[in-house]
Amino acid sequence: MSVSPTPPEVRLGHVFRDRALLAQALTHPSLRQDPAPPETNQRLEFLGDAVLQLVLTEELFTAFPGEREGELSRLRATLANGACLAGLAREAGVDAALRLSASEETAGGRARPAALADALEALLGAVFLEAGLEGARRAVQALYGPLAPRLAAAVADNPKGRLQERIQPVHGNDALRYTVVATEGADHARTYTVTVFLQDQPLGTGRGPSKKAAEEAAARAALAVT
Repeated sequence: MSVSPTPPEVRLGHVFRDRALLAQALTHPSLRQDPAPPETNQRLEFLGDAVLQLVLTEELFTAFPGEREGELSRLRATLANGACLAGLAREAGVDAALRLSASEETAGGRARPAALADALEALLGAVFLEAGLEGARRAVQALYGPLAPRLAAAVADNPKGRLQERIQPVHGNDALRYTVVATEGADHARTYTVTVFLQDQPLGTGRGPSKKAAEEAAARAALAVT
C-alpha cells in the first residue's frame, strides 16, 4: 500500500519505508511520561548530529577550497547551530509533525527551537539508518540548498555574532557580557530582560520569552548604536 509522504519527508527527499522509524524521529521526550511510552527521538538525534557534522564538513570543504580549517569550522558552526536548525525544521514542517505530550503542547513545546532542532537531527539520523551516508547527504543538501545564501541568511539572523565581530578586533574576545536584569511572569510565560555590557558600559537592552531571545534583542539594540 502506498503512503502519502509527510511534509518533512517531502523536504528531505526521502519517504521512509519504516514508518515506525519516522514516528520515533518525531517523538519528543515529553511522551516518555505516557502510560505506554514510545521510544523518543533522543538516540536518533545523537546519531543525526554526527551525520550532519560529517556531511556539512564535506560540503564546506568542497564549496570553499580556499578557506583554512578555522574558517571552515566557523562556517560549519553557523550552519549547525540551534537557531539555523530550528529554522530549517520550520521550513520542512517539522513543527506541525512533532509528537508531544499534552502538557508540553500546552506549554508551547511545538515552537521550542531546541525541540525542533533535535527532531531535525533525529530525522537525519533516521535517514542515515535507512539510506546510508549517500541518502543522508542528499537530505542535507535538500534541506540547506546552496550554502552561500544559507550562510548569508544565518549570519544576518545572528545579532550576537555580528556584535561580537564588531567588538572583538578592538576589545578582545571576552569584552561582552550579557546579564539578566529582570524577569516577569509565570514559569510557563516568563519574559526576560537582558542588558549587554561592553566591559562595564551598557550597550543595549532587550526583552524576550527566553534568555536567548532577550540576549539577541539586546545585541540588536547594541548594533543600532555602535
